[in-house]
Amino acid sequence: MAFADTFKALSDPVRREILMMLRHGSLSAGEIAGQFDMTGATISYHLSILKKAELVRETKVKNYVYYGLNTSVVEEIMLWLSELKGGNEDDKEV
Repeated sequence: MAFADTFKALSDPVRREILMMLRHGSLSAGEIAGQFDMTGATISYHLSILKKAELVRETKVKNYVYYGLNTSVVEEIMLWLSELKGGNEDDKEV
């Protein structure tokens, strides 16, 4: 995972909203698109950015593509942010 791709993906409010939708479970591209007032091509663009950042995984079932949250990448980001913050008292310098 490249943090640059991850932060680029997280920088857009539409992509953050898609991730929030996926926390409840996998959705098809059509189900995701139905929640926004934008073209299917625009939603596909946002999904491709999220896939490149490995924040979502895609699964093909017959004629449908389903997208799900990749929680391992989310956990890696959270761990890095926690380390950046200095979440452990033992890690703080005097």
